Amino acid sequence: MTRVFNLPNSLLKRAEELALEEVVSLDVWVTSALAQKISAVESAAAFFHRRSAGAGKGLNSYLDLIPETPPMPGDELPRV
Repeated sequence: MTRVFNLPNSLLKRAEELALEEVVSLDVWVTSALAQKISAVESAAAFFHRRSAGAGKGLNSYLDLIPETPPMPGDELPRV
């Protein structure tokens, strides 16, 4: 399927330069860039969905299992 997009000349020029640097066609470069953007958006959406669904709420039960021991020498927090 072929689509036509209107891009600012400066954006098109830079994409062409980057495609040349990677020794790929502009079509391949743009397709890869678009796939990366889609992946980033979908990953962020999945993260926020899991966060809002309560993933990690049981974490405190695991943290409660950690014994109360003083930090090892050199790991102390600075006194304020």
